[in-house]
Order: sequence, then structure tokens, then C-alpha cells
Amino acid sequence: MKFLRNFLAAILGCLVAFGIVFFMFFLFASLFGSAEDGVAVKKNSVLELQLQLPISDYVGSNADDPFGTLFQESQGLDEILNAIEVAKNDDDIKGISINNNFTMAGYAQTQEIRRALQDFKNKGKFIYTFSDFYMQKDYYLASVADSIFINPVGAIDFKGLASEVLFFKDLQEKTGVKMEVIRHGKYKSAVEPFLENEMSDANRTQIKELISSLWNSVVEEISDGRNILPQDLNRIADTLGGRTPELAKASGLIDGIVFHDQYEAKLKYAVDSVLDNDLNIIALEDYLKRSNPKMKKSGKDKIAVIYAQGEIIYGEGGPQQIGQGLMNEAIIKAKEDDKVKAIVLRVDSPGGSALTSDIIWREIELAKEKKPVVVSMGNVAASGGYYIAAGANKIFAEPTTITGSIGVFGTIPNMTELAEDIGINAEQVGTNENSVDYSLFEPMTDTFRNTVQEGIEDVYETFLDRVSQGRGITVAQADSLAQGRVWSGVDAKNNGLVDELGNLNDAIEEAAKMAEIEEYGIKKFPRYKTGLEQFMEDFGGAGAKAKKSIIEDEIGVEAYTILKQIKSVMEQKGPQARMPFVLDIK
Repeated sequence: MKFLRNFLAAILGCLVAFGIVFFMFFLFASLFGSAEDGVAVKKNSVLELQLQLPISDYVGSNADDPFGTLFQESQGLDEILNAIEVAKNDDDIKGISINNNFTMAGYAQTQEIRRALQDFKNKGKFIYTFSDFYMQKDYYLASVADSIFINPVGAIDFKGLASEVLFFKDLQEKTGVKMEVIRHGKYKSAVEPFLENEMSDANRTQIKELISSLWNSVVEEISDGRNILPQDLNRIADTLGGRTPELAKASGLIDGIVFHDQYEAKLKYAVDSVLDNDLNIIALEDYLKRSNPKMKKSGKDKIAVIYAQGEIIYGEGGPQQIGQGLMNEAIIKAKEDDKVKAIVLRVDSPGGSALTSDIIWREIELAKEKKPVVVSMGNVAASGGYYIAAGANKIFAEPTTITGSIGVFGTIPNMTELAEDIGINAEQVGTNENSVDYSLFEPMTDTFRNTVQEGIEDVYETFLDRVSQGRGITVAQADSLAQGRVWSGVDAKNNGLVDELGNLNDAIEEAAKMAEIEEYGIKKFPRYKTGLEQFMEDFGGAGAKAKKSIIEDEIGVEAYTILKQIKSVMEQKGPQARMPFVLDIK
């Protein structure tokens, strides 16, 4: 019986091995085949931007790795910007077509792409855009184009920005599971969703001012692109003046109402190929094979660009999480590399672990002793995201960056009421007076609360001190800008939390200027596992993603998002320096 079991196991193992080899064979064949085809760009080609994947500042793939983009679940902003830059100087590329976009990026990232497209257009090349319907962010990006077209039965979502904050007080009371919140005394809006059932006036005011500042930046650029006064754009938004193609054209938001085949005819005309049946379209993902090896800058000296993106956690970190492991390793490598003359830290984070933030802050301080450090803020650089940025020699932010939120809090789940309802009684035994400090199943004691409160206050004071040192202001001045208040990049520039408004390239140029170098290359950190490496690592445990998909399909995307938010809060360890709530701007 044992022999038969071993024999069957051996057969099964061989079948699995042959299956993997078979899969890898076709994988290699298809990759190398596509690599050969993808780099060939015909004369009079049009680069097609169809941004259908979530956009991250950096995906960490190696341009020389043929498997770098395999199983990749996001697009790198750095690669998109580089492709547009290369296309600008590529004689084979006559124009860009933005086709049926669905931009899954923050406003700061969208703003960077839009500016790269404007630079492309300034070279004398055309940009056309078509969509069956334009979401608001898609239209903001499209407004840079020479001509905007829409499907005859399409629509434009153009109505201004809004934000939604979810509140969980009633949910806690109904389930018997509540979050014990400990925060700095003046930190009004922190974890408000767990304490109240509705938004406070102060929080409503701060969010209103934030999204108004972001909207003004968006309207200003659309105004320049479409030659429509800002007040007229706001009138269109107020009256939903783009809700039908006819209204959108009458108000000047678009140039034409056409079907997709008619749009392609216009592209042919734009590249002088009306007599040719073929329209030479090259997709962005194919053009990346041509643009990625052509780095925009080169030289013996290097500027290190270190990407810090995602929630800040204690640990190693990865493409969507900032941990002291990968981050400090990258900072140390850049600091110790003699070819690297300056460091740019690109931050896109709502914050997280205060401990990790301080560990990274310290490593940046050590790096500053050897070479200049400049920060470029992306979509969000708030709370812990601002913490790790505060000590830099200079800070750049986009006008649409969300930053500030200088504050600290702690949340601890408590299940006392649920335990009573379902008949659980927990008894504790300890050797000393404070051995039993906290239990999920008992009310929080005053002693434990006071101890945690003391830790929160200490971390908050440390945070203020870091800001005070980094920005050259008093602790009192830092405190007046803190209290968890979030700011747009424009307002942060006005109140001194950042030095300049600008994008990543502006920060890189400033770093080179501070290092006194003119010719330089870019060295990117950290290096993440490729999609293929991650796939092979997770091969035996693919059930996690399947489980996520099943749950999301069953309860819906919005409910799944709420579940993730609650789970994230319940998994927090130690004082948190993070955005006081999930800010969903629509």
C-alpha cells in the first residue's frame, strides 16, 4: 500500500513538473517572439495611450529583463513618462492617440502625465483623444489634446470634486466590536469615523478647502488646454453641461462627435496616410520595449531616485508597502555608492507606523551628512509620509499633492460587548500589577489607557521636533500646522511645509544642482520582485488571490473596500502617523 501511494505521488509530481516546463516553454517562446515584434516601429506611427491598469510611481522592473512585466498588475509612472519623452524625439512617431482611457491614478500622477503630453505637443506633434465616455480624471488628462472626440452615445462626467468618508460608530454598536481610540488631545479629526456618526464641522471645512484647492488646479489646466475661462468651466460643472455629447460640444469641452472608425480616419488624415489602408498604431506596452532601454539621462555621475510608495508598515515592505527593510537598504546603498552624488526620495504614502517612519527618517538624516537629499511628493505624502520627508534638504510637491496630516493616534479593537452577547467570559492571571495590560474581552483600564496616551504624546512631540528641525521653524509653529490638518500642495507651499511646486523631474534637477553636476544618469531603488518571481513564489498558495476575488464578487467592491479599511485598522501595531481617514476623492 505504501509502495502504491509513493508510486502515485511520483507520477503526480512528474505531471506537475512537466506541466510547469510546458508552461515555461510557451512563456519563453511568446515573450521572445513579442519582444522581436514589439520594438519595430513603422514610419508615421501613432503611439496609443490606453491606460487600463492601476498606475504606481514605480513598479521596480528591470528594463533588460524580458520577464519584467509578466504578471504585472500595475503600470509604472516612470515608464509612462519616459515613453512619452522618447516618443517626443522619435521621428517614427507622428502623434499620440489617447484611446478609451480609464485612468486609475491619483491626481498628482495624472498631472505629471498631462505635463509630459504637453511637452510632447510643444515639439510640434499632435495629440488626439477618443473615448466612449470620459470620467472626470480621464477628461482632465484628455484636455491637453489638440482635438477631443466622443462616441455619439457617450457622456462626460464633469461636475467637480467630491469626497466621501465612511463612519462606523453604529456598526460598532450593532456588532459589539469597537475600536478604542487614543490620540493626541487636539488631534480633532483622527479616526473620527470610529467615534462619531457624522462629520464634524471642522473636518468638513478642512476637506472642503482641500478638494477646492485640488479642483482649482485642475480647472486652471483645463482652462489653458481648452481656452475656456475658469468661471465658465465651473458653470459647466454646476449645470452638468457635458452630460451629453451635444452639450459637451456646445460648451467647448470637446471638438467632435464621432464613431471609433471615424476617429481612426481622422488619425490617418493627421499622419498623411489617407491613401493608405493601414494606420500604424503602436500600443504603449509595446513601445516600452523601445523606450525603456533609452533612458532620458546618462552620465558617469548618478542621481539615486528612491521610491517610497504605499502604507508604512514595520517590516520588509514591498511594491505597495513601505517598510524599513527595503527602504533603509536602498538609502544605504545610495549613500555608500560613490557614483551617486545626490538622492531624490519620491514619496506617495498616507503614512502608517510611527516607529518605521522614524527609523527611515534617521537613515535619511545619515544620508544627508554625505550628499544632498531632495523629496518629490506624489499623490499623497501625509502624516508618516510627511514624517519621512520632513528632514530633506528641499521638498517639492505637485499642486494636487495631499500632504501634512501631522498627528499621531492609536486604535485598539475591543470585543467586550460581543463577548457578553455570545457568552464568552475571559479571566486573566498575572504575576505583577501590570502583567495583564490589555485584553480584547475586557474594558480598557485607566492605567493602560494612560500608559498608551503617554506614548502617543511622546511620539507626537517627536514628530513635531522632526518637522521643526527639517523646516527650520519652532516647535510651536510646527504644532500650529499640525493637529492632523491635511493640505494641498499649493497650501503646503504657502505655509512652508514644502519648498517648491514641481514634479519628480524638477526635484531631480534641483538635486543635481545641489550636487553641482550637469551630466548624470538615474539609478532607481529599491528593486522589487518581478511579476514572474512573485508568481512563482506564490505558485503553491494561489488561493489567497482567488479568495479575494470570490469575496469581492460576492459582497461587491464597495463593501469589500469597507472590509479592508476595518481590517487595516485592526491590524495596526503601535502609534500610527497616518491620514486620519480614508480620503476618497471622486
